[in-house]
Amino acid sequence: MSNNRVSRRQFLNYTLTGVGGFMAAGILMPMVRFAIDPALQTHADGDFVQTSTKVADLTEEPVKVDFSYEQVDAWYKSEVTDTAWVYKEGDKIIALSPVCKHLGCTVNWNSDSAHPNQFFCACHGGRYEKTGKNVPGTPPLGPLDEYEVSEKDGFLLLGKKMANTLV
Repeated sequence: MSNNRVSRRQFLNYTLTGVGGFMAAGILMPMVRFAIDPALQTHADGDFVQTSTKVADLTEEPVKVDFSYEQVDAWYKSEVTDTAWVYKEGDKIIALSPVCKHLGCTVNWNSDSAHPNQFFCACHGGRYEKTGKNVPGTPPLGPLDEYEVSEKDGFLLLGKKMANTLV
């Protein structure tokens, strides 16, 4: 047996320090993981979603194109359906978001007989030109967002939304 005896005070000090350290590690590790984990995740921000629309079928008249993609919110995965207004301007394909910049309602092409060949928001009478530029004097304060576009095997691919580059 050892001659170095541990006093009651030293034993309590060692025990409380060990238990306190264990508890501190239990509290700090989730915080550190929460702070570091997003940096370690791989992101696919630039991924394109294939639509069922053929590029050859597009004309100068905007058409509504529906597309779906998988969205991940924390641990919950869901299938999201979105829409774009797509048309050709010469050889360039243009895809605009249907979300009005005023209050987030959905705009439709050529739906107001008083203002033909414009996007119209029925919620508050907002109007946009074909390029997505907001018509002065109407509620929207900015242009419609634009989607990145690409083509693969003759089909239209839509990417992430970005600020309108046409206006």
